[in-house]
Amino acid sequence: MELKSQKLSKEYFRFGKKTYSKKESIIGWSFLLPAVILGIIFIITPMVISLAYSFTDANLLRLDDVNFIGFDNFVRIFTKDALALKALGNSLFFTVVVVPLHLTISLGLALLLNWQKKFKTFLRWVFFSPVLLSLAVVSLLWINLFNPESGLINALLTMLGAERQGFLKDPDQAMICIILISAWAGAGYQMLIFLGAMKNIPASLYDAAKIDGANKMQEVFYITIPMLKNTMGFVLITMLIGAFRLIVQPMIMTGGGPVDSTVTVSLYIYRQGITFRDVGYSSAIAMIYTIIIATVALSLRAVFSKGEMD
Repeated sequence: MELKSQKLSKEYFRFGKKTYSKKESIIGWSFLLPAVILGIIFIITPMVISLAYSFTDANLLRLDDVNFIGFDNFVRIFTKDALALKALGNSLFFTVVVVPLHLTISLGLALLLNWQKKFKTFLRWVFFSPVLLSLAVVSLLWINLFNPESGLINALLTMLGAERQGFLKDPDQAMICIILISAWAGAGYQMLIFLGAMKNIPASLYDAAKIDGANKMQEVFYITIPMLKNTMGFVLITMLIGAFRLIVQPMIMTGGGPVDSTVTVSLYIYRQGITFRDVGYSSAIAMIYTIIIATVALSLRAVFSKGEMD
């Protein structure tokens, strides 16, 4: 009985199968409490308020006269607002294309730096430098480069004898341009994550592969990528969430045009809530979009967690 009581006194806090002493629990909650408080203030509370507004006709110009309208905002999204569905399609298209491209570029750059022996520090800064620029600055930079009349890219195409392109002015090209810019601007950040994970792969695995006669590509597919599975899951989920939240590039570069070809859900929520002051409707769109993002992210997390267990 005495040993059991001593054990219970040490197991002051239990989380799953792990137990923590009173001192460990106090230290842990001390570090966790500021994040919990900030999360409640800036994440949970706005989400609850937005959820409440989504069932009302709230407008920024008359917040003192808010009426409950039930599911009317949600019905309007799927039956009366074609642009909302088009924005969802644009966001899904952007995500489906940019995430594999972004993942491939960042992983490729990490592999290049991992193999490169000379100028490694210089190349790391070169590849990472776009991340240091704000998306607003990046967008303004590429607006000038993609300018149909005086842009550098069209000037190069003319020199090579090719036709000038509309780029951001062309409905068929605008989203592709934004996808390429987004992948270029953010690849350096994930590159560093992959590079750090590669440093933790035991060198003995590569030594054994070389003895067996494996070449570089075989090492990548049979050692590097399998050992990066957990890191790749984290990177993939963060990329997906970032892609779904696309707003800065289309807002600055195209304004959602041409012909609404680059209107994303985040931009549409901003328009409805800020430009048209329709807080209730924008909140309803935000709630549906949050559910979609959460479902995709949790599904991916479940897939990678199952892989870890296996």
